[in-house]
Amino acid sequence: MFKTHRGNSHKHAPVGWKKPRILQQNKLETKVGRKPGYLYVAENALPTRLFLLSFDETELHEIEFQHYEELAVYVQMRPHQRHWIDVRGYQNLEVLEAISRDFNIHPLQLEDVINDYQRPKVEEENGSLFIVSRMVTFTADHLIDDDQLSIFTGPNYVITFQSDHNDCLDPLRERIRAGKGIIRKKPPMYMAYAIMDVVLDHYFPVLSQLSDYLDSLEDCLFQTPGKEVLSSILSIKREIVKMRRIMWPERDKINEILRSPAEIIPEDLKIYFKDTYDHTVHIIDLIENYKETSGSLIELYLSNVSNRMNEIMKVLTVISSIFIPLSFIVGLYGMNFSRENPETGGVNQYNMPELYNPYGYITLVVVMVTLVTLQLIFFYRKGWLSKF
Repeated sequence: MFKTHRGNSHKHAPVGWKKPRILQQNKLETKVGRKPGYLYVAENALPTRLFLLSFDETELHEIEFQHYEELAVYVQMRPHQRHWIDVRGYQNLEVLEAISRDFNIHPLQLEDVINDYQRPKVEEENGSLFIVSRMVTFTADHLIDDDQLSIFTGPNYVITFQSDHNDCLDPLRERIRAGKGIIRKKPPMYMAYAIMDVVLDHYFPVLSQLSDYLDSLEDCLFQTPGKEVLSSILSIKREIVKMRRIMWPERDKINEILRSPAEIIPEDLKIYFKDTYDHTVHIIDLIENYKETSGSLIELYLSNVSNRMNEIMKVLTVISSIFIPLSFIVGLYGMNFSRENPETGGVNQYNMPELYNPYGYITLVVVMVTLVTLQLIFFYRKGWLSKF
Protein backbone atom coordinates (compact mmCIF):
# COMPACT_ATOMS: atom_id res chain seq x y z
CA MET A 1 0.00 0.00 0.00
CA PHE A 2 2.87 2.36 0.74
CA LYS A 3 6.63 2.23 0.86
CA THR A 4 8.90 3.22 3.72
CA HIS A 5 12.39 4.59 3.06
CA ARG A 6 15.11 4.72 5.67
CA GLY A 7 18.30 6.72 5.55
CA ASN A 8 19.47 7.36 1.99
CA SER A 9 18.10 4.17 0.45
CA HIS A 10 15.38 6.01 -1.46
CA LYS A 11 15.44 6.93 -5.12
CA HIS A 12 16.03 10.62 -5.65
CA ALA A 13 13.27 12.57 -7.35
CA PRO A 14 14.25 14.80 -10.27
CA VAL A 15 15.26 18.31 -9.30
CA GLY A 16 13.51 21.18 -11.06
CA TRP A 17 10.00 22.35 -11.54
CA LYS A 18 8.18 21.98 -14.83
CA LYS A 19 4.63 23.17 -14.92
CA PRO A 20 2.10 21.44 -17.16
CA ARG A 21 1.10 23.51 -20.15
CA ILE A 22 -2.57 23.42 -19.14
CA LEU A 23 -2.76 24.99 -15.70
CA GLN A 24 -5.43 23.47 -13.50
CA GLN A 25 -5.91 25.88 -10.67
CA ASN A 26 -8.79 26.16 -8.30
CA LYS A 27 -9.94 29.59 -9.47
CA LEU A 28 -13.34 30.32 -7.99
CA GLU A 29 -16.05 32.78 -8.76
CA THR A 30 -16.79 34.75 -5.63
CA LYS A 31 -20.48 34.76 -4.82
CA VAL A 32 -21.91 37.44 -2.60
CA GLY A 33 -23.65 36.21 0.54
CA ARG A 34 -21.74 33.00 1.18
CA LYS A 35 -21.25 32.23 4.84
CA PRO A 36 -17.72 32.57 6.26
CA GLY A 37 -15.75 29.36 5.97
CA TYR A 38 -17.78 28.06 3.03
CA LEU A 39 -15.78 25.40 1.19
CA TYR A 40 -16.22 24.77 -2.50
CA VAL A 41 -14.00 22.68 -4.76
CA ALA A 42 -13.75 23.66 -8.41
CA GLU A 43 -14.59 21.11 -11.09
CA ASN A 44 -11.04 21.18 -12.48
CA ALA A 45 -9.42 20.50 -9.09
CA LEU A 46 -6.75 17.80 -9.22
CA PRO A 47 -7.05 14.55 -7.21
CA THR A 48 -5.83 14.86 -3.64
CA ARG A 49 -2.47 13.20 -2.98
CA LEU A 50 -0.94 12.83 0.48
CA PHE A 51 2.84 12.81 0.92
CA LEU A 52 4.68 12.47 4.21
CA LEU A 53 8.30 13.04 5.18
CA SER A 54 8.94 11.89 8.76
CA PHE A 55 12.47 12.28 10.05
CA ASP A 56 14.85 12.94 12.87
CA GLU A 57 18.64 13.19 12.89
CA THR A 58 19.17 9.50 12.14
CA GLU A 59 16.04 8.22 10.43
CA LEU A 60 13.91 9.19 7.44
CA HIS A 61 10.58 7.83 6.20
CA GLU A 62 9.11 9.06 2.92
CA ILE A 63 5.61 7.81 2.13
CA GLU A 64 2.71 8.55 -0.17
CA PHE A 65 -0.53 7.49 1.53
CA GLN A 66 -3.67 6.45 -0.28
CA HIS A 67 -5.91 7.06 2.74
CA TYR A 68 -5.71 9.92 5.21
CA GLU A 69 -6.60 7.74 8.21
CA GLU A 70 -3.36 5.80 7.76
CA LEU A 71 -1.35 9.01 7.61
CA ALA A 72 -2.99 10.33 10.80
CA VAL A 73 -2.22 7.12 12.70
CA TYR A 74 1.35 7.08 11.39
CA VAL A 75 2.01 10.64 12.59
CA GLN A 76 0.33 10.03 15.94
CA MET A 77 2.50 6.96 16.62
CA ARG A 78 5.74 8.92 16.05
CA PRO A 79 5.55 12.04 18.24
CA HIS A 80 9.35 12.13 18.62
CA GLN A 81 9.87 12.73 14.89
CA ARG A 82 9.25 15.82 12.80
CA HIS A 83 6.70 15.49 10.01
CA TRP A 84 6.17 17.30 6.75
CA ILE A 85 2.66 16.57 5.50
CA ASP A 86 2.37 17.65 1.88
CA VAL A 87 -1.18 17.83 0.47
CA ARG A 88 -1.40 18.27 -3.31
CA GLY A 89 -4.72 18.72 -5.07
CA TYR A 90 -8.07 19.75 -3.57
CA GLN A 91 -10.51 17.33 -5.16
CA ASN A 92 -11.23 15.33 -1.99
CA LEU A 93 -12.92 17.84 0.30
CA GLU A 94 -13.51 15.23 3.02
CA VAL A 95 -9.77 14.67 3.40
CA LEU A 96 -9.13 18.41 3.63
CA GLU A 97 -11.79 18.81 6.30
CA ALA A 98 -10.39 15.85 8.25
CA ILE A 99 -6.91 17.40 8.21
CA SER A 100 -8.40 20.70 9.33
CA ARG A 101 -10.20 19.01 12.19
CA ASP A 102 -7.29 16.87 13.39
CA PHE A 103 -4.66 19.62 13.22
CA ASN A 104 -6.82 22.48 14.55
CA ILE A 105 -6.92 24.48 11.33
CA HIS A 106 -9.60 27.16 11.51
CA PRO A 107 -12.38 26.86 8.88
CA LEU A 108 -11.63 30.38 7.63
CA GLN A 109 -8.01 29.40 7.10
CA LEU A 110 -9.04 26.26 5.23
CA GLU A 111 -11.29 28.44 3.08
CA ASP A 112 -8.25 30.59 2.26
CA VAL A 113 -6.37 27.43 1.32
CA ILE A 114 -8.99 26.06 -1.07
CA ASN A 115 -10.10 29.38 -2.55
CA ASP A 116 -6.53 29.71 -3.58
CA TYR A 117 -5.82 33.22 -4.62
CA GLN A 118 -4.63 34.86 -1.44
CA ARG A 119 -1.96 37.51 -1.22
CA PRO A 120 1.17 36.46 0.72
CA LYS A 121 0.42 36.78 4.41
CA VAL A 122 0.99 35.29 7.86
CA GLU A 123 -1.54 34.65 10.63
CA GLU A 124 -0.91 33.48 14.20
CA GLU A 125 -3.38 31.11 15.83
CA ASN A 126 -2.74 29.51 19.25
CA GLY A 127 1.03 29.65 18.89
CA SER A 128 1.03 28.25 15.35
CA LEU A 129 1.47 30.08 12.07
CA PHE A 130 -0.56 30.06 8.88
CA ILE A 131 1.66 31.29 6.05
CA VAL A 132 0.72 31.94 2.43
CA SER A 133 3.43 32.11 -0.23
CA ARG A 134 3.20 32.19 -4.00
CA MET A 135 5.33 30.01 -6.29
CA VAL A 136 6.09 31.45 -9.72
CA THR A 137 7.21 30.04 -13.07
CA PHE A 138 7.99 31.64 -16.43
CA THR A 139 5.98 29.74 -19.02
CA ALA A 140 6.84 28.98 -22.65
CA ASP A 141 4.29 31.66 -23.63
CA HIS A 142 6.36 34.26 -21.74
CA LEU A 143 3.84 34.61 -18.95
CA ILE A 144 4.26 34.53 -15.18
CA ASP A 145 2.23 31.72 -13.65
CA ASP A 146 1.85 31.73 -9.88
CA ASP A 147 0.44 29.07 -7.55
CA GLN A 148 -0.46 29.38 -3.91
CA LEU A 149 1.45 27.46 -1.26
CA SER A 150 -0.21 27.37 2.17
CA ILE A 151 1.92 26.43 5.19
CA PHE A 152 0.76 25.48 8.69
CA THR A 153 3.18 24.95 11.57
CA GLY A 154 2.67 22.84 14.67
CA PRO A 155 4.63 21.41 17.61
CA ASN A 156 6.26 18.64 15.57
CA TYR A 157 4.86 19.08 12.07
CA VAL A 158 4.54 21.32 9.05
CA ILE A 159 1.59 20.97 6.66
CA THR A 160 1.69 22.37 3.14
CA PHE A 161 -1.26 22.67 0.77
CA GLN A 162 -1.04 23.30 -2.96
CA SER A 163 -3.53 22.90 -5.80
CA ASP A 164 -1.01 21.41 -8.24
CA HIS A 165 0.92 18.14 -8.13
CA ASN A 166 4.18 19.85 -9.16
CA ASP A 167 6.13 22.44 -7.23
CA CYS A 168 9.57 23.99 -6.78
CA LEU A 169 10.38 22.27 -3.47
CA ASP A 170 12.38 19.30 -4.78
CA PRO A 171 15.74 20.86 -3.77
CA LEU A 172 14.49 21.01 -0.16
CA ARG A 173 13.31 17.41 -0.28
CA GLU A 174 16.74 16.39 -1.57
CA ARG A 175 18.42 18.15 1.36
CA ILE A 176 16.17 16.33 3.83
CA ARG A 177 16.80 12.98 2.16
CA ALA A 178 20.55 13.51 2.08
CA GLY A 179 20.62 14.74 5.68
CA LYS A 180 22.63 17.79 4.66
CA GLY A 181 22.80 20.84 6.88
CA ILE A 182 20.81 21.32 10.05
CA ILE A 183 17.33 20.91 8.65
CA ARG A 184 16.79 17.50 10.30
CA LYS A 185 17.94 18.87 13.65
CA LYS A 186 15.88 22.03 13.82
CA PRO A 187 12.24 22.47 14.94
CA PRO A 188 9.31 22.64 12.47
CA MET A 189 9.49 26.44 12.38
CA TYR A 190 12.86 26.10 10.69
CA MET A 191 11.20 23.82 8.14
CA ALA A 192 8.67 26.58 7.44
CA TYR A 193 11.55 29.00 6.90
CA ALA A 194 13.30 26.52 4.58
CA ILE A 195 10.14 26.13 2.47
CA MET A 196 9.74 29.89 2.16
CA ASP A 197 13.42 30.27 1.33
CA VAL A 198 13.28 27.72 -1.51
CA VAL A 199 10.16 29.39 -2.92
CA LEU A 200 11.92 32.76 -2.95
CA ASP A 201 15.12 31.28 -4.37
CA HIS A 202 13.08 30.05 -7.32
CA TYR A 203 12.22 33.66 -8.17
CA PHE A 204 15.81 34.33 -9.25
CA PRO A 205 15.92 31.93 -12.23
CA VAL A 206 12.46 33.19 -13.21
CA LEU A 207 13.75 36.77 -13.12
CA SER A 208 16.81 35.68 -15.10
CA GLN A 209 14.54 34.25 -17.82
CA LEU A 210 12.53 37.46 -17.70
CA SER A 211 15.70 39.51 -18.17
CA ASP A 212 16.76 37.41 -21.17
CA TYR A 213 13.34 37.87 -22.73
CA LEU A 214 13.53 41.64 -22.26
CA ASP A 215 16.94 41.62 -23.95
CA SER A 216 15.51 39.68 -26.90
CA LEU A 217 12.66 42.18 -27.20
CA GLU A 218 15.17 45.02 -27.24
CA ASP A 219 17.05 43.32 -30.09
CA CYS A 220 13.79 42.88 -32.00
CA LEU A 221 13.08 46.60 -31.66
CA PHE A 222 16.20 47.38 -33.67
CA GLN A 223 15.90 44.52 -36.16
CA THR A 224 12.20 44.03 -36.91
CA PRO A 225 10.15 46.62 -35.03
CA GLY A 226 6.43 46.12 -35.42
CA LYS A 227 3.12 45.93 -33.63
CA GLU A 228 3.85 42.34 -32.56
CA VAL A 229 6.91 43.50 -30.64
CA LEU A 230 4.92 46.27 -28.95
CA SER A 231 2.24 43.74 -27.99
CA SER A 232 4.92 41.49 -26.45
CA ILE A 233 6.40 44.40 -24.50
CA LEU A 234 3.01 45.40 -23.11
CA SER A 235 2.29 41.78 -22.20
CA ILE A 236 5.56 41.27 -20.32
CA LYS A 237 5.09 44.59 -18.54
CA ARG A 238 1.76 43.31 -17.20
CA GLU A 239 3.52 40.17 -15.96
CA ILE A 240 6.18 42.26 -14.22
CA VAL A 241 3.47 44.28 -12.50
CA LYS A 242 1.90 40.97 -11.46
CA MET A 243 5.16 39.88 -9.81
CA ARG A 244 5.39 43.26 -8.15
CA ARG A 245 1.93 42.77 -6.61
CA ILE A 246 3.15 39.44 -5.23
CA MET A 247 6.45 40.58 -3.78
CA TRP A 248 5.40 43.66 -1.82
CA PRO A 249 3.00 41.64 0.40
CA GLU A 250 5.73 38.97 0.64
CA ARG A 251 8.09 41.51 2.15
CA ASP A 252 5.42 42.69 4.58
CA LYS A 253 4.73 39.06 5.54
CA ILE A 254 8.34 38.32 6.45
CA ASN A 255 8.63 41.63 8.26
CA GLU A 256 5.62 40.63 10.36
CA ILE A 257 7.23 37.26 11.12
CA LEU A 258 10.35 39.05 12.34
CA ARG A 259 8.19 41.06 14.76
CA SER A 260 6.61 37.89 16.20
CA PRO A 261 7.27 37.18 19.89
CA ALA A 262 10.01 34.75 20.87
CA GLU A 263 7.39 32.21 21.98
CA ILE A 264 6.41 31.77 18.32
CA ILE A 265 9.67 32.51 16.47
CA PRO A 266 12.73 31.83 18.65
CA GLU A 267 15.43 34.46 18.44
CA ASP A 268 17.96 31.98 17.03
CA LEU A 269 15.63 31.40 14.05
CA LYS A 270 14.94 35.05 13.30
CA ILE A 271 18.36 35.46 11.72
CA TYR A 272 17.26 33.00 9.02
CA PHE A 273 14.09 34.98 8.35
CA LYS A 274 16.22 38.14 8.14
CA ASP A 275 18.14 36.46 5.33
CA THR A 276 14.84 35.69 3.60
CA TYR A 277 13.84 39.33 4.05
CA ASP A 278 17.05 40.36 2.27
CA HIS A 279 16.08 38.08 -0.60
CA THR A 280 12.70 39.77 -0.93
CA VAL A 281 14.34 43.21 -1.02
CA HIS A 282 16.73 41.99 -3.72
CA ILE A 283 13.87 40.52 -5.76
CA ILE A 284 11.83 43.72 -5.43
CA ASP A 285 14.82 45.75 -6.65
CA LEU A 286 15.13 43.49 -9.70
CA ILE A 287 11.40 43.71 -10.41
CA GLU A 288 11.46 47.50 -10.18
CA ASN A 289 14.45 47.55 -12.52
CA TYR A 290 12.68 45.32 -15.06
CA LYS A 291 9.54 47.43 -14.77
CA GLU A 292 11.57 50.50 -15.72
CA THR A 293 13.24 48.53 -18.51
CA SER A 294 9.89 47.53 -19.99
CA GLY A 295 8.78 51.16 -19.85
CA SER A 296 12.00 52.18 -21.60
CA LEU A 297 11.35 49.59 -24.31
CA ILE A 298 7.94 51.13 -24.97
CA GLU A 299 9.55 54.56 -25.26
CA LEU A 300 12.20 53.08 -27.54
CA TYR A 301 9.51 51.56 -29.75
CA LEU A 302 7.69 54.89 -30.02
CA SER A 303 11.00 56.60 -30.77
CA ASN A 304 11.75 54.07 -33.52
CA VAL A 305 8.30 54.58 -35.02
CA SER A 306 8.86 58.34 -34.93
CA ASN A 307 12.29 57.96 -36.56
CA ARG A 308 10.88 55.75 -39.29
CA MET A 309 8.15 58.29 -39.93
CA ASN A 310 10.79 61.02 -40.11
CA GLU A 311 12.75 58.97 -42.67
CA ILE A 312 9.61 58.54 -44.76
CA MET A 313 8.87 62.24 -44.56
CA LYS A 314 12.47 62.95 -45.54
CA VAL A 315 12.13 60.86 -48.70
CA LEU A 316 8.84 62.51 -49.58
CA THR A 317 10.31 65.95 -48.93
CA VAL A 318 13.29 65.29 -51.23
CA ILE A 319 10.99 64.01 -53.97
CA SER A 320 8.70 67.01 -53.54
CA SER A 321 11.68 69.39 -53.61
CA ILE A 322 12.81 67.90 -56.92
CA PHE A 323 9.42 68.22 -58.57
CA ILE A 324 8.49 71.68 -57.28
CA PRO A 325 10.64 73.61 -59.84
CA LEU A 326 9.71 71.12 -62.56
CA SER A 327 6.04 71.62 -61.79
CA PHE A 328 6.55 75.38 -61.90
CA ILE A 329 8.17 75.23 -65.34
CA VAL A 330 5.55 72.84 -66.73
CA GLY A 331 2.77 74.97 -65.25
CA LEU A 332 4.29 78.15 -66.65
CA TYR A 333 4.46 76.83 -70.17
CA GLY A 334 1.09 75.20 -69.84
CA MET A 335 -0.64 78.60 -69.83
CA ASN A 336 -2.68 79.05 -73.00
CA PHE A 337 -1.62 82.54 -74.09
CA SER A 338 -2.17 82.87 -77.82
CA ARG A 339 0.64 84.49 -79.83
CA GLU A 340 -1.83 85.66 -82.50
CA ASN A 341 -4.68 88.00 -81.57
CA PRO A 342 -7.87 86.45 -83.01
CA GLU A 343 -9.69 89.82 -83.13
CA THR A 344 -7.09 91.96 -84.87
CA GLY A 345 -4.99 89.27 -86.47
CA GLY A 346 -1.90 90.90 -85.01
CA VAL A 347 1.01 89.04 -83.40
CA ASN A 348 1.69 89.38 -79.66
CA GLN A 349 5.45 89.07 -79.78
CA TYR A 350 5.79 88.91 -75.98
CA ASN A 351 3.47 85.91 -75.52
CA MET A 352 6.00 83.09 -75.10
CA PRO A 353 8.00 83.58 -78.27
CA GLU A 354 10.18 80.56 -77.35
CA LEU A 355 7.25 78.26 -78.02
CA TYR A 356 7.93 78.74 -81.71
CA ASN A 357 11.65 78.27 -81.39
CA PRO A 358 12.67 75.04 -83.18
CA TYR A 359 14.88 74.14 -80.19
CA GLY A 360 12.46 75.31 -77.50
CA TYR A 361 11.34 71.86 -76.33
CA ILE A 362 14.88 70.44 -76.24
CA THR A 363 16.11 73.51 -74.39
CA LEU A 364 13.36 73.21 -71.80
CA VAL A 365 14.08 69.51 -71.20
CA VAL A 366 17.80 70.24 -70.78
CA VAL A 367 17.01 73.00 -68.30
CA MET A 368 14.76 70.67 -66.30
CA VAL A 369 17.35 67.86 -66.25
CA THR A 370 20.02 70.34 -65.20
CA LEU A 371 17.85 71.56 -62.33
CA VAL A 372 17.25 68.01 -61.11
CA THR A 373 20.97 67.21 -61.34
CA LEU A 374 21.95 70.33 -59.40
CA GLN A 375 19.37 69.53 -56.71
CA LEU A 376 20.61 65.94 -56.35
CA ILE A 377 24.21 67.15 -56.03
CA PHE A 378 23.13 69.66 -53.38
CA PHE A 379 21.15 67.03 -51.42
CA TYR A 380 24.04 64.57 -51.62
CA ARG A 381 26.56 67.07 -50.28
CA LYS A 382 24.18 67.84 -47.42
CA GLY A 383 24.06 64.13 -46.61
CA TRP A 384 20.34 63.86 -47.20
CA LEU A 385 20.71 61.03 -49.73
CA SER A 386 23.19 58.92 -47.75
CA LYS A 387 20.52 56.56 -46.32
CA PHE A 388 18.41 56.15 -49.44
